[in-house]
Amino acid sequence: MATHKHINPSSKSNDDTGFGTNASDYGGRFINRDGSFNLRKEGISLMARYDIYHIMLNMPRWKFITTIFIFYFLANLVFTFLYWLAGSEQLIGIVATTPWAKFKELFFFSTETFTTVGYGRVNPLGDTANAIASIEAVSGFLSFAIATGLIYGRFAKPKSYLAFSNEALISPFRGKTALMFRFASYKENHALTDVEIRVTIGLQLRENGGEPMFKFYSLELERSRVDNLPMNWTVVHPIDDNSPLLGFTYEDMKNADVELYVLVRGFDDVYSTIVQQRTSYIYNEIIFGRKFVPMYHESDDGKTTILELHKLHDHIKVPLGADAAAHAKSLPDIQQD
Repeated sequence: MATHKHINPSSKSNDDTGFGTNASDYGGRFINRDGSFNLRKEGISLMARYDIYHIMLNMPRWKFITTIFIFYFLANLVFTFLYWLAGSEQLIGIVATTPWAKFKELFFFSTETFTTVGYGRVNPLGDTANAIASIEAVSGFLSFAIATGLIYGRFAKPKSYLAFSNEALISPFRGKTALMFRFASYKENHALTDVEIRVTIGLQLRENGGEPMFKFYSLELERSRVDNLPMNWTVVHPIDDNSPLLGFTYEDMKNADVELYVLVRGFDDVYSTIVQQRTSYIYNEIIFGRKFVPMYHESDDGKTTILELHKLHDHIKVPLGADAAAHAKSLPDIQQD
């Protein structure tokens, strides 16, 4: 669905988002909350589309550790079967008598060879076993070299370490209303400097009875840059005469399939490089008549400021101004307390 609502012509459009304008070709949001693009590519082979190195660098930590252990187990299982096919008589020092016990000894011999530990009780004797052990030793060297590079790459990769509020809010602001969301750097002793933010809104419009199309507008912000980001930053877009959201209700946002695209960039002192992070808010993540609660306070001894990151998403209900009172009337029950 697209909205017929008139957009202020003085609003600054942004034709350089890279998302295109044909509304019928899109499904869902443009940007996921974690900053990844909501896009799947097809038409070429799987091997050409995916890069294992980049996948391993970007996957969650628990998945990375699990993948390393699964690979280690499966690789040793493969070599165990090869030793089994070659025959246990190809190795000396095996004391097991049952098939299962022999299989376990072969597996643990494989792990010792793969890691080049080599405890010494079991040794390859025949040519086949020696050939398999040689290949396994080289494979182990290469595998651990790759794993070490991946671990280093994950540790050395610069990150923004920013957490964003779950919702954006329509709140009272200087006698009118404003669209607000906030974010904070959550790592201890890690703060970005020279931080800039750009916020773009995408709306699905139907102009002059034509086909629906997406239009993008750069939102003017109360502040688009800060020198340092040791605490949280509440980003404010005043809904004034220059705002494309002027007069929008919740239903208008829903019909227009509104999405906020957020891009934050800053200088990381630790890695001496620029880092960035993306996120987005769609219409059902924008709540009318709420404001954020403060998330910092003074320590008991009065010497330190305490940033309460668990309050990043907390907000309370507030009355909107007279100009925005009509907005709340159109909200579904879930949008009102």
